[in-house]
Amino acid sequence: MDNIKSLIRENILSLSPYSSAREEYSGTEGIFLDANENPFGNLNRYPDPNQYRLKQILSSQKKVNLENILIGNGSDEIIDLVQRVFCEPKEDAIIVCPPTYGMYQVYANINDLKLIEIPLTNDFQLNSQAILAQKAKVLYLCSPNNPTGNSLENLEFIIKNFNGIVFLDEAYIDFSNQPSLIEKVKKYPNLIVSQTFSKARGLASSRVGIAYANASIISFLSKVKPPYNVSKLNQESAVNSLSDETMFKNNIALIIKEREKLKSALLEIAFVTKIFPSDANFLLVEMEKSDEVFDALIQKQIITRNRSSVVKNTIRITVGTPKENELLMYTLQLIADEKSIIYR
Repeated sequence: MDNIKSLIRENILSLSPYSSAREEYSGTEGIFLDANENPFGNLNRYPDPNQYRLKQILSSQKKVNLENILIGNGSDEIIDLVQRVFCEPKEDAIIVCPPTYGMYQVYANINDLKLIEIPLTNDFQLNSQAILAQKAKVLYLCSPNNPTGNSLENLEFIIKNFNGIVFLDEAYIDFSNQPSLIEKVKKYPNLIVSQTFSKARGLASSRVGIAYANASIISFLSKVKPPYNVSKLNQESAVNSLSDETMFKNNIALIIKEREKLKSALLEIAFVTKIFPSDANFLLVEMEKSDEVFDALIQKQIITRNRSSVVKNTIRITVGTPKENELLMYTLQLIADEKSIIYR
């Protein structure tokens, strides 16, 4: 797909974005009397609306141009921005492939869009033919997928053949051997790749997400985003997290190692029936009487995520520190030994 502008809402094409004071004067020195800020305080000035320093570092590390990067208030803001730029309320549709991240659907409901659900296959892969047979403005894909944990196949085939925007959510890509498709935004003008600082970078509290796409898409997303959507503190935390790649890689390696240890240990628990393949920092675990196990863990102050509503009899377990994982396994074994639930 080459003509991206044909997909954009007409009112967005003609939209004049808000021009903030910090965009009209981007210098750092001077007497600032332009933005009605309080002259006193350590955080009294508005942050860089374009997150220039953070984009510079990402541009260098990811080998993409600055104009191909958008910074969002978490990936959730970017999910919403894409729908508002491309989808006409009450008229257009998005496609989701459940079980997957729930916010795609939440924002579709907020933005009054039609929702087309094309469930994953039994092995949690894409039903490519069914997807390409549908007409929609945006297709949301998550790889590695949440909550299943597996990487999706045939992504490039779908991106190449889908007649709309493909939003590829790579929130968990750093835990996977699957290569990121960031470099493919140069090849496919309809591709948006989303990543986040919340998972592998350990900055969930900072709410910093990233979109990589062709310059035209980024320019329209930038027109719609709030002018100061990422705070100075959050920009600085993201910049600082990119300064020590050795520690970052070591943390990732430890999480992956613990994931595999946790998988082996869970298979020894009597009521665990299946552990789904994971390329993420969590495991989707099928077990007998999963609701009761989930409640029993909460009583022991161990909080997991009950996913039985989307994948029958499952709990999603995030990989913690080695000590946390040991305590989880100890507690699960206690639950089994207490025989408070009837197991096979």
